[in-house]
Amino acid sequence: MRNLKPVLKSLFIPALLLFGACTCEKEVVAPPPPPPPPPPVAPLGDVFYEFDRSDLSTAAQDQLKTNATWMSSNAGRNVIVEGHCDERGTNEYNLALGERRAASAKDYMVSLGAEAARLKTVSYGEERPFDPGHDEAAWAQNRRAHFVAE
Repeated sequence: MRNLKPVLKSLFIPALLLFGACTCEKEVVAPPPPPPPPPPVAPLGDVFYEFDRSDLSTAAQDQLKTNATWMSSNAGRNVIVEGHCDERGTNEYNLALGERRAASAKDYMVSLGAEAARLKTVSYGEERPFDPGHDEAAWAQNRRAHFVAE
């Protein structure tokens, strides 16, 4: 017991300090709320074409105006314009038609003020259909210029 007293004495003061630190009333400050998420970026929309055509409809021109506005708001981003076709026609013909579609979309956007150096074109012809169906509704979805932001 005699040897135990010095050990207890040496533990008594740190225990009191620890107990005192635990019972003091400090004001708890909550961290500030996280900032709100950034607003969603408006996606680049596709434009659609009639069968065997690469000219732009009024609806396509309206969408291209929206895409050009997006490009001006996102100056650090480049865009790939993909030309797509439906499954009818030969591979070679569809690749050429897809290129004409991508070029018509790019040219119109450049006429609206988009920088040509920030727009690249590629044709996939019929190789990447949006809709795998084999009817007019599917084909209408596949005749398009698709925009991909880099």
